[in-house]
Amino acid sequence: MRQLVEELVKLLVDKPEEVEVTESEGDEGVVLNLKVAADDLGKVIGKRGHTAQAIRTLLGAAATKAKKHYTLQIIE
Repeated sequence: MRQLVEELVKLLVDKPEEVEVTESEGDEGVVLNLKVAADDLGKVIGKRGHTAQAIRTLLGAAATKAKKHYTLQIIE
C-alpha cells in the first residue's frame, strides 16, 4: 500500500524526489505518513481536499482487498 500511495503522489507533484511515505502501526490499523515538498502540498491536498480524498478512496479500496485498515496522514 505504501508503494501505491508513493507512486500516485509522485505523478501529481513537481518534485517527486521529495515524496516520502512511511508506515507505522496505529490503534486501528496501519498509518501511512506522507511528506512532500512545501510547494507541492497544495497539489496533493487539492481544491477543498478533493485530491487527498481521492487518494484515500483508492487506498481504502486496495485495503479492503487486502483485508486491512489503512489511514493516510499528510504531514506538513
